[in-house]
Amino acid sequence: MDLERWLGEAVHAIGDWSAGFGPSQPHPSLEVSDEAFAAAFAEFARRMTDNYPFFHPRYAGQMLKPPHPVAVTGYLAAMLINPNNHALDGGPATAAMEREAVAQLAAMFGLPTHLGHLTSSGTIANLEALFVARELHPGRGIAYSSEAHYTHSRMCGVLGVEGHAVPADSAGRIHLGALEDLLRTGRVGTVVLTAGTTSLGAVDPVDEALALRDRYGVRIHVDAAYGGFFTLLAGAAGREGLPAAPWRAIAECDSVVVDPHKHGLQPYGCGAVLFRDPGVGRFYLHDSPYTYFTSTDLHLGEISLECSRAGASAAALWLTFRLLPPTPGGLGQVLAAGRRAALDWSDLIETSEVLALYQRPELDIVSYFPGAGPGATLSGIDQASERVLRAGMTEPDLVYLSTLRAGAEAFRARHPGVAADAAGARILRSVLMKPEHEQYVPHLHARVEELARPR
Repeated sequence: MDLERWLGEAVHAIGDWSAGFGPSQPHPSLEVSDEAFAAAFAEFARRMTDNYPFFHPRYAGQMLKPPHPVAVTGYLAAMLINPNNHALDGGPATAAMEREAVAQLAAMFGLPTHLGHLTSSGTIANLEALFVARELHPGRGIAYSSEAHYTHSRMCGVLGVEGHAVPADSAGRIHLGALEDLLRTGRVGTVVLTAGTTSLGAVDPVDEALALRDRYGVRIHVDAAYGGFFTLLAGAAGREGLPAAPWRAIAECDSVVVDPHKHGLQPYGCGAVLFRDPGVGRFYLHDSPYTYFTSTDLHLGEISLECSRAGASAAALWLTFRLLPPTPGGLGQVLAAGRRAALDWSDLIETSEVLALYQRPELDIVSYFPGAGPGATLSGIDQASERVLRAGMTEPDLVYLSTLRAGAEAFRARHPGVAADAAGARILRSVLMKPEHEQYVPHLHARVEELARPR
């Protein structure tokens, strides 16, 4: 895809549409000369070089990558109009696109019915789900895994709801036994399960937790901000296929959050929240002197805590889904490449003399560490991980990794031979969310091994 060509086409298409309303001259106060812009843009371009190469497979650190050129083109075209998807009056075209794209997300999860919309982030999407949970179970708390995103603890504070962190098991998933002990107290109204933790990509046993919902009358919310699109690999053939049961069970949960700005190839910020029961829309009812509706169709502002929301996000997602739909044969192929890359690298690490695998990846996040072997200590592993991280970003043949703090108890549950001479240790963590990583894994592995060797 020729991005420069289609960005130009986007500008021309919006220009042609704008011309249909007759001439309109920009106000002199908005005028910027080409000379002034050239100077400012030169400084801007120079400043933008102070970034890590998120687009390149040698960047194998955090959950970062550029959006697909299709999404960039759709976003730019809509941004030139700057619709606001708070109401149909603010963005008739992009509001319709949002409804269609959200319906595709609901179909991806197998939801039989849904009410949902896009948000500016997974954080806000989770806030909305927990807000509805509070309204349905007033006075009762919210439970989440100790490995869940910190969003949930923070949003419990925002909502004035008691939050309960539940211990994780030896694979980083919520411990169902500990969860049931908590539910027996009657203090919890909603359980948050995570489909793809931020740290390790662990998937909570959603299917097994459904029985607890039925037994204790709680709601189940699934935070699939990171891992949601991996439902496209549920039950798939080949080594990239995932166990189907946890993913299929999402359709039976009360709400789910997913971030298209992660595996959906979108620019920031583009999250989404979906409720299985459209009736929860009653909790969003509002009125104001300046609120009016020009149609009887659903206005997205009627089912959202956020008011102004970028219609450009909906346009970008809609256009992307036209070409790379959220189906196994569409975006599923993109995720499959990252999943295979993670498994390939894990295989190499398991035979390495200088690296050790922290745990096998469930999705596309690889966790590993240097400094293993006889006499290994947490403090030694921590120092070695820090050294590899820094050397990778400063020495020739750059590789960009990230670190993850692992507590002593969690570490020794996986590697009992490591001496716990500290409260924990940093390990290395690589998110292989770009499909290009599949071909780049041999180089990544060789380079990280080289950096990990004692010096």
